[in-house]
Amino acid sequence: MFNDFYGLTGRPFQLTPDPTFYFESLTHRKALSYLSYGLAQGEGFVVITGEVGAGKSTLVAHLMATIDPARLTAAQIVTSKLDGEELVHVVAQAFGLIVDGHDKASALGAIEAFLHDEARAGRRCLLVVDESQNLEFDALEELRMLSNFQLGAHPLLQTLLLGQPEFRDMIQDHPQLEQLRQRVIAAHHLEAMELGEVQPYIEHRLKCVGWTGNPQFDQRVFTELYEASGGVPRRINQICNRLMMLGAVEQRTRIDGAMLSGVLEELELDGTLQLKRIERKAQAAVPPAPAVAEPVAAVAPAAPVAVPADAVAMEQLLGLLAERDAQIAELQQAVIELANEREAPAVPDQSAAMAALEAKFAALEARTQEQERTIRHTLTMLIEWIEADDAARVAA
Repeated sequence: MFNDFYGLTGRPFQLTPDPTFYFESLTHRKALSYLSYGLAQGEGFVVITGEVGAGKSTLVAHLMATIDPARLTAAQIVTSKLDGEELVHVVAQAFGLIVDGHDKASALGAIEAFLHDEARAGRRCLLVVDESQNLEFDALEELRMLSNFQLGAHPLLQTLLLGQPEFRDMIQDHPQLEQLRQRVIAAHHLEAMELGEVQPYIEHRLKCVGWTGNPQFDQRVFTELYEASGGVPRRINQICNRLMMLGAVEQRTRIDGAMLSGVLEELELDGTLQLKRIERKAQAAVPPAPAVAEPVAAVAPAAPVAVPADAVAMEQLLGLLAERDAQIAELQQAVIELANEREAPAVPDQSAAMAALEAKFAALEARTQEQERTIRHTLTMLIEWIEADDAARVAA
């Protein structure tokens, strides 16, 4: 509906993966590099994981669109709860094979014969398995066994596994998957987009369908979109779909923060999308601020005194800021030590000392980044409490 109003040639925020809309964020560029490296090896497993809606399927759709069918035969399956035997038959069907018998041996024989024929024709074979977290262990073992098919010393099948974060944990930690783990030649976890990538992402998708500036977006919309979606592409698409629809209904040529607030409120109420700001209750469990040495009153009050929530948050924020400042000072000292160590004359034990200092620097930097995230969460809570209190006073 809004396509006609805004003069667009298609749906810019469709949820179906489409390589036309592929946007190369930093994390997608890294994933594509790992994929390219893995495919160049021509063997083993490549693993790409990410949150729901992070863009795994779009990434693969983009990859498939760039594949030369004269050199590589690719098949893709989306798994449900498949056991080993079921998976073998699904793989055969994905490569377009008709299996005479319904038994596993016949399917394996057909797959092996097909792989040999493709190799003799000068083509490699790639199997893409989406939603791999649904596979049972014996199905993953069957995939490993399929990777054993060879023509001479050349492997006949390479497999790309796509899955949600729990699949990454399964691959890394489960003792039954040690043999499969040893055959993973490249792996990458797709993160959410950064704040600065949200505006280019939205404008990229709009330009793909002929957008020339109508509607325009207020700058604050991109920041609030990022906060609500967590930078996950599919969530951004869902919110933008609603925004554009609302804009068309109200005949707006500019999308502003008030419109976004209304859309987010609707999405919260109808449960269509789990927004990041719904997690306020979880964020309320902020780690307690470190104890600050203050004089303690000699006489305790007779009854507990209710402390306003915003005062508690402010106290926590001050404690977190103090801790952050201490960490920054420690980080600066580590930088000085590292610089001095680099400039010092070479000694036999210098490499070990340098390694220890670099490890200390990395650990301090990680702690500082985590502290910054916690401070941002606390600030958000404090602002929300203040705004809620102001709204209550206005209503009164």
